[in-house]
Amino acid sequence: HYFIQSNLSMEDLNEELSQITVTKTAVKTQEPEVKPDNNAPNSYKSNNGKEMQVLTYAENFRRQFVHLYRDRKPLFLAPPNEFAIEKLVCTTLRPTLLPYKELYDWDGAAQFVSNYLSYLPLKCPNELPEVLYSPTEVLRRQEGNCFDFSTLLCSLLLGAGYDAYCVCGYATKEVTLMDQSRSQCPLLKKTDAVQKEEGKAKENKYDVKPPRDLRSKYLIKMEERAVKEREEEEQKLKDAELARIAELEKPAPDDLYGMRVHCWVLVLAGRREVPENFFIEPTTGNCVEADNYLGIETLWNNNNYWVNMQDCSHGIGDMSYDLGDIARWEFMFPHNDKPLLMLPGEEEFDMPMDEEEDDNEDESDMPGSWVKEIVLPLEDLQRRCPQGKKTVLYKQAKYEIFAEYLMQDGMVARLTEYADSALTQPIKSMEWFKHREDKLETRETDLVTNKVTETFGAGRQRALRQHVYYSNQTGSEATRIMEFDFSARTDGLNMREETPAKLTEHYKDRDDFLTKRLVNYTKRVKKFGPAEGNDKPINQVTEFYSRDTSVSADDDIAELTFLLNEEKIFIKHHLQDERIIASNHEYMKPQQSEDKGQVQITPDMVTSFQVERKAKTPKLIHIYTTITSLMEKEERCIELVRGSEQEIRDILEQRTQEELTTELSVSIYDTARNDTAKKRREEIERKKRDDEARREEMELDYLAPFLARIGDPSQMNADLAQQLRDDCLEDLKQRLIDMANLIQGRFEKETQQLQFKQNWYQQNQTTMTKEEEEEYVSYCSEAMFKIHILEERLNRHKEIAPQKYVALETKLRSDPRLAEFIN
Repeated sequence: HYFIQSNLSMEDLNEELSQITVTKTAVKTQEPEVKPDNNAPNSYKSNNGKEMQVLTYAENFRRQFVHLYRDRKPLFLAPPNEFAIEKLVCTTLRPTLLPYKELYDWDGAAQFVSNYLSYLPLKCPNELPEVLYSPTEVLRRQEGNCFDFSTLLCSLLLGAGYDAYCVCGYATKEVTLMDQSRSQCPLLKKTDAVQKEEGKAKENKYDVKPPRDLRSKYLIKMEERAVKEREEEEQKLKDAELARIAELEKPAPDDLYGMRVHCWVLVLAGRREVPENFFIEPTTGNCVEADNYLGIETLWNNNNYWVNMQDCSHGIGDMSYDLGDIARWEFMFPHNDKPLLMLPGEEEFDMPMDEEEDDNEDESDMPGSWVKEIVLPLEDLQRRCPQGKKTVLYKQAKYEIFAEYLMQDGMVARLTEYADSALTQPIKSMEWFKHREDKLETRETDLVTNKVTETFGAGRQRALRQHVYYSNQTGSEATRIMEFDFSARTDGLNMREETPAKLTEHYKDRDDFLTKRLVNYTKRVKKFGPAEGNDKPINQVTEFYSRDTSVSADDDIAELTFLLNEEKIFIKHHLQDERIIASNHEYMKPQQSEDKGQVQITPDMVTSFQVERKAKTPKLIHIYTTITSLMEKEERCIELVRGSEQEIRDILEQRTQEELTTELSVSIYDTARNDTAKKRREEIERKKRDDEARREEMELDYLAPFLARIGDPSQMNADLAQQLRDDCLEDLKQRLIDMANLIQGRFEKETQQLQFKQNWYQQNQTTMTKEEEEEYVSYCSEAMFKIHILEERLNRHKEIAPQKYVALETKLRSDPRLAEFIN
């Protein structure tokens, strides 16, 4: 700092000021990290006449807006693109429908944009960006700010048929920084909603009403009051705890609250059967509530540009999005595609035709997009995110995304839930898989109870669709549930539940009407010595059948129970109409006699209850055949149970082997990863290169026959060169003449045959049949066609022959072996 005294003279002042040296600070220009694509079309690097006209129109609109609303923020109208060329934001949108079904719906397109791009916050959070990149450049860079995200997503949604708009406004700090650590994971929200729907019990008016409560109404009322007070106390404690947690998780005060610029996407109702308006946050790919945004300045699509004239001091939830309402939305271009809503008090009037025509002439139409067509290769779609990996942190959850075929086990996503906000105590894990040979699609693991739920796709061996088990339990004493695709199995098995003491199997659509088989086991008796087998001892087997209407209820079995330890068989029939008790029978299995292995049947071996009084007592022969068939059925039933146990062991062994050596399937249409298709393609390309090389080697020298005539001299002179030239030209001339003579000969031959046929027709015209006349007409038509073609070929040959002669002469003159002697 220099302090100058007032009593100094002018010379002293000049001398004092001259001692002050000012060094110019070098302004560092920040070069872009990624240079733009130099192969971009000229539309990226310049503006045509119509674009210049629209930019002038937009500048006029901006000046009027600034003059009328000086307290408003500047409009985001025509920022420069990656080549520093000003482009209207409406023309930066490029509606494109990509050929992938995953991107046809809004949620798939939003998830792709949020995962595929890396988010870069605005350099100055309260200022508009200096550059707006084209959607193709954003895809090439795989990074961008919220405006780049919205431009790309809006282009995809417009191409898919949605009424989508880019919205420029203000949002909270968490939204602008893509901080989701205080929000719940959307996948967990969907799970909670499904569980709530499943938890609702369906009311049935035909259900049996409970018995009347005969207790004192006063006592019941006092109990209800006590329960209500207890519930209210528990709710107060819960609310207090939630309030304490919310206070701890409350973000710090933001100095720029309400001033942070952000861009997102608005989808209006109407198109694509969208029932109501909703917002899409492009950085996360989620449908969000209006509470996340604080205000709206402008919005635009590929046809027009609108400025918000509504008050946003209380948020944007109560705003009107009728873009035809000129009191709430000021549009820039007169050709507004929304129906106009006149201001109160204004009257419509008819404009004269001449003035209307003049206005139409002055009206500025929106030019087409300057962005080239958006192209996304399949490899980029499958990569999903930069470097093939991405991690998103939520409130007590972590979501990881992987590219297809990146992980050896085929995992494409993993969601981990935690018990604390520091993400140190995992409690549940959800994994998604693709392209696995074992058809595994999802695996949900409860890390607290060790419960694992695996789901499989269609086409798996044994038609297994879901497997629920506990990872800390192994062997036959484990608890597990297996669900199958009953339509793909011959036995109609739908579900199998196994516990240490029971085995339950559920069936569907069987011809024998079997619906369920229940097996009860007894504890193994410990014995000394080697084990005789791993089969668990069976105590009881019960089979349940549905109603077979082709037989009477007394003959239709509802439950069939085999009591193996008691040597009994119990049968319960279906209930008859207008009956409250069903018939049942209990059979005792007979003991085989020591001689000849015969069985003895007595009437006391059957205990029956018949509903019908007129039912006859069964004879011994009937009892014998019934018991014999039931014993055979018992043996088959035990074999089926042992077969089910063996199938369980086979499935578990197969799953263990599949997890040790995971194999991924590759589609035959995926030529980049399919080794067989790739080798075949490389073999075809190699053969093509060999054929081209062989063709080049086998290509003959046009002078070779003529050089052979003169002995193929090693040195060329003027006489030999002139002789070669004359021989070549003479040979070509002779071949051209021969070709002309050949065509002329065929032409004359066809003409003579036609004349002969016409003379024959004149002579026999009166005696010819209808078939002969049709044959003659067909012959004449074909002959005339041939004559016409030959005539055209002859005329064409006469035109091309001189040109070929001149071309050969020019080629001979330019041949390096003859040029110096002929020229």
